[in-house]
Amino acid sequence: MSLSAAFPAAGPDPSTTAPASSTTPAPTPTMPSLEEAHARASEAAGWFQENWASWLAVGLRIVLIVAVALVLRMLVRRAITRLIDRMNRNTSATEGSTLGGLLVNAERRRQRSQAIGSVLRSVASFVILGTAFLMVLGAFQINLAPLLASAGVAGVAIGFGARNLVTDFLSGVFMILEDQYGVGDTIDAGVATGEVIEVGLRVTKLRGDNGEIWYVRNGEIKRIGNASQGWATAGVNVTVRPEEDLDRVKSVLGEVAERIAKEDPWNEILWGPVEVLGLDDVLLDSMVIRVTAKTMPGKAVTVERELRWRMKRALDAAGIRMLGVPEQATVEPLVDPTAGMAAPSAFASSSSPQSVAASPIPPKGL
Repeated sequence: MSLSAAFPAAGPDPSTTAPASSTTPAPTPTMPSLEEAHARASEAAGWFQENWASWLAVGLRIVLIVAVALVLRMLVRRAITRLIDRMNRNTSATEGSTLGGLLVNAERRRQRSQAIGSVLRSVASFVILGTAFLMVLGAFQINLAPLLASAGVAGVAIGFGARNLVTDFLSGVFMILEDQYGVGDTIDAGVATGEVIEVGLRVTKLRGDNGEIWYVRNGEIKRIGNASQGWATAGVNVTVRPEEDLDRVKSVLGEVAERIAKEDPWNEILWGPVEVLGLDDVLLDSMVIRVTAKTMPGKAVTVERELRWRMKRALDAAGIRMLGVPEQATVEPLVDPTAGMAAPSAFASSSSPQSVAASPIPPKGL
């Protein structure tokens, strides 16, 4: 037996040795050589050198667009603010005159100028900044056609969904620009009637005759009757009996008209003479005489009440009876001829059942 067979070589026992892993170890990264690093750096420098000019041009273009947009927006907003301030100053100067105090309402002008200024500033900012945004996207070589198409579709969808809001807003803008009504005016908006206390781009506030506040959407107003612009007409109908002397009635009413036109404060409220127009209607039991006067806006009802008061007193003093006033006559009270008579009795008739029952029974045999 050889020595190698008797004594095997020393080494790990195959039965106790773990099996080798099936995965191969990751390769160790190798450091690039100096030549490779130099080549890569040369390629990056060349690519940057080729594109830096375009990058700088795009950056400068974007900065220029943003700067011009901001400066233009600031200038436009400042110009609008100065225009609104000048409108307010002109309004304040007009209020110092007598005619201006009658026709111009400071709160109305202030709210109207503020609303117009707010709308103009918002529109200017939207147009300028929106145009600048699109120009910036165009500087990045972005295709704007799909974006504009998507924006158009989204705008149509939003417009259909919020059509009532858009209608109210546009109606409010045109009402303010056209000065259809303002604060302090008495208007008939169809759905409500009252005095305007606030004019907004979406809602108009009215105060009714009983003190209630109406919130009317501008889009719901189909027609507007403004009783506070220009002048108003006060009309009074005087109804007298048909037997009265028309010339005398007209003379009495003319004297009332002359007196009220010379007294304060009616001489300022009346913008024209009080006119007795004549017979407005003739009936079998009455005659209607029409009296009118041109007044300050919103003062027609006050003038009508004062005219009725004065005309009634003047007609009573002249002995002219108006329809509805009874004549002074003594009316004898009606006397009932049967008031002193007693009620009829059932015993008054001898043939009545009550009399027969109450009569004595005759004796038998008779």
